Amino acid sequence: MKLRESETVELKRMVVDDVKKEVAAFANSSGGILYIGVDDDGSVSGVDDADAVIQQITNMVRDSIKPDVTMFVRYEIIDYHGRQIVAVTTQRGTNRPYYLAQKGMRPEGVYVRQGTSTVSATDTAIRQMIKETDGDSFEKTRSMEQALTFEQTGAEFRKRDIPFGPQQMQTLKLISKDGVYTNLALLLSEQCVHTIKAAVFQGTDQNIFKDRKEFGGSLIQQLNEAYRYIDVHNQIRSTFDGLIRIDALDYPRVAVREALLNALVHRDYSFRSSILISIFDDRIEFMSVGGLLPGIGLDDVMEGLSVCRNVDLANVFYRLKLIEAYGTGMPKIMGAYADAEKKPVIRVTTNAFKVILPNMNHQDDRLKNNFAERNLMDFSVTGGDENMIVEIVRQKGSVTRRDVEDQLAVSASTATRLLRYMTELGVLAQVGRARNTRYVLRDRA
Repeated sequence: MKLRESETVELKRMVVDDVKKEVAAFANSSGGILYIGVDDDGSVSGVDDADAVIQQITNMVRDSIKPDVTMFVRYEIIDYHGRQIVAVTTQRGTNRPYYLAQKGMRPEGVYVRQGTSTVSATDTAIRQMIKETDGDSFEKTRSMEQALTFEQTGAEFRKRDIPFGPQQMQTLKLISKDGVYTNLALLLSEQCVHTIKAAVFQGTDQNIFKDRKEFGGSLIQQLNEAYRYIDVHNQIRSTFDGLIRIDALDYPRVAVREALLNALVHRDYSFRSSILISIFDDRIEFMSVGGLLPGIGLDDVMEGLSVCRNVDLANVFYRLKLIEAYGTGMPKIMGAYADAEKKPVIRVTTNAFKVILPNMNHQDDRLKNNFAERNLMDFSVTGGDENMIVEIVRQKGSVTRRDVEDQLAVSASTATRLLRYMTELGVLAQVGRARNTRYVLRDRA
């Protein structure tokens, strides 16, 4: 009996720690046989107690290699001229990649056969094995990172009095049947590699940054922090109907919430690109990577048809009562703007999905500049006081607060309020300061 090492044959004089690497490598590759009791040069030295060797290797394989590979390993005792050899035959596994539990599903824990050697697998090879085993669904695929924590997600479940233990995590598909964390678990863990990037711009383009922020951690944490960030910039604007003050947010909160949830639930997490939130003076844009799924059109989405890319993630959000039912997001967004002049805009490309929410309190600069040129009848929507102020400015070239008090017979506070309101509206422009303050038509400032 003369043996030689090859891609499918490995020789060991005795049981050593590397045995588990060889078994994992064979299971990840094309299978092979590990002979115990044979020197590297092929000469047979034998083992003293073959049964003990088998038991030792069995325990090593069972305890050290994940997922469970024992069903693909069989043992045989070979008698060679009175000397015993243990042959450990490993078939190619169906749940690759197999890895050393202490090292994790990383190159230092995943091994393959390369010629006569056992070597660490590359990241690319590991991903390919995962894809071949688990398919193309990102959230169902086993996570390459297994040291995960769930503080924020667990807190969210506890806040709603919903259990979040190992059993629930398996039911929600954060844990596979083999006890391995899936990519869904990765998304809901503090170790999530995906982020949300938000930026506030001055004006209606991206030329000038006012503020920017990146949100990391679990998707639950990102959802909460991104929503709070937007809410801070969601200003309340006040108008008056006679003596009645009317407050209105720039953006309906339900529309912001649904647009943010849509970006998180429907994005394609197989790409590392961040969700982008851009806040301008006149709009908020939510852009996520991943267009519509094949066979689904934008009109289908607007009608409430939902074909979710991340079904399991959507189910977690459903359990947390963050979403009420599939397909309700877009109708809710449009419903929040039912009485608004400007409507949300949805744009879809092959690899991107964008929701644009208009600022309900923003007036187009062109309209504001033309406002001062309208005749008096155009101001009936705001009231006669504003009409009179415009007429005074046209006659005198400018107006002061004292002029408004005298001409309209109003108090100083009312005159100040009217002038401030018309300035914010873009009809007037303030010139000078303190006692020298006066107001002119915007286009003559």
